[in-house]
Amino acid sequence: MRGDAPRWIAGRARNDSTDPPGRTARSVADVLADSQVEDVLAELDRDLVGLAPVKARIRDIAALLVIDKLRLNLGLSAKPPSLHMCFTGNPGTGKTTVAMRMAQILHRLGYVRKGHMVAVTRDDLVGQYIGHTAPKTREVLKKAMGGVLFIDEAYYLYRPENERDYGQEAIEILLQVMENQRDDLVVILAGYRDRMNTFFQSNPGMSSRIAHHLDFPDYAPAELVAIASAMLAQQDYRLGDGALPALERYLELRSAQPNFANARSVRNALDRARLRQASRLFAQRDRELTAQELGTIEPQDILASRVFNNP
Repeated sequence: MRGDAPRWIAGRARNDSTDPPGRTARSVADVLADSQVEDVLAELDRDLVGLAPVKARIRDIAALLVIDKLRLNLGLSAKPPSLHMCFTGNPGTGKTTVAMRMAQILHRLGYVRKGHMVAVTRDDLVGQYIGHTAPKTREVLKKAMGGVLFIDEAYYLYRPENERDYGQEAIEILLQVMENQRDDLVVILAGYRDRMNTFFQSNPGMSSRIAHHLDFPDYAPAELVAIASAMLAQQDYRLGDGALPALERYLELRSAQPNFANARSVRNALDRARLRQASRLFAQRDRELTAQELGTIEPQDILASRVFNNP
């Protein structure tokens, strides 16, 4: 599966990915300047609202990799770190986005060759008949080599109620690769916390290979409003007079309903508000519309939601 030489040789990592020719990094500042990994960390802070514990853990992991690199440069032993991770939390809490940033961090520090992320679910790994699962799983692994494999709702790989299920075969292949080729692939499992805990209890081999567990909390009401404001600004929209209280009330009601998906539900709500705004303006076909009118979400565009009729 691998075309490049292994980064880890006799317990030491290749350290040529961030050091310019003729120069060896001797300080944290040197490694950060060479790798520009701080740019990725800054993007993480800027693009994701909240998630302070998650961001702190990502910075800790980056710090470990930077220090390991300095140790190697000084001839000290550096055991290949286990970087496989588990991200737990409800939908829309930023797990996929953080996984993408993690791939960039690992690449810039020289711990993976490419820095791309391949996101999959059970259907991408498990076949429908005998002999189908192994080639499917290996093809996915081939695409992910040199980067990060993100497996969403990973617990669906294991279905103990079905003795003829082929998910266990995919798990066994993953376990082998996670152990033997961890210098060229980082696997991130993601899903609901309780289901992931059950999955690990049923698969101790998988649990023992996961070094980092990051829990993604639900967003607080103020954070949801901040996310909505950022999403609107990215599309050159703003909230009109009275629209902010309407949005706050909408999020309060919607978050109490089933299947609320945090930032994902916020995005869907704004998309529907834009549709209502477009219909409202479309009805005024003979009037010249200003840029401000075209970019303003009014209270009625939010209050027309069914959430207010069925709180």
